[in-house]
Amino acid sequence: MLTDWLLVLAGGLIGAPARYLTGVAVKSRVHSPFPFGTLTANAAACLLLGFLSEAVLRGHLGPRPELFLATGFCGALSTWSTFSYEVFTLASTRRIALSGLYLAVSVLLGTALSFAGAAVASALW
Repeated sequence: MLTDWLLVLAGGLIGAPARYLTGVAVKSRVHSPFPFGTLTANAAACLLLGFLSEAVLRGHLGPRPELFLATGFCGALSTWSTFSYEVFTLASTRRIALSGLYLAVSVLLGTALSFAGAAVASALW
């Protein structure tokens, strides 16, 4: 149990700075009220998580690497709370259309990338 907890912690210790640095890198290149930084981090997490999920289902990834990569790293790389806050903030500042666009793009892109990641893993195995 302690080992599992430490694996999740270690993955999160890598995933959280990766999320932050992704946001910083995107914001430095794209100056827009649209939250491209969070979208990019969440999209990457969805793609990787789709891949990892398929690897687990096919028996190519065990429970411990799954805890480290999927739960720890991807869990910290993606951020539901920031996404929700950004949707709320855009809507609260009367950017309703942008808020709705961000919501729709995030959900559709994240779902599509999860399936794409799974398809890549499936093609490999």
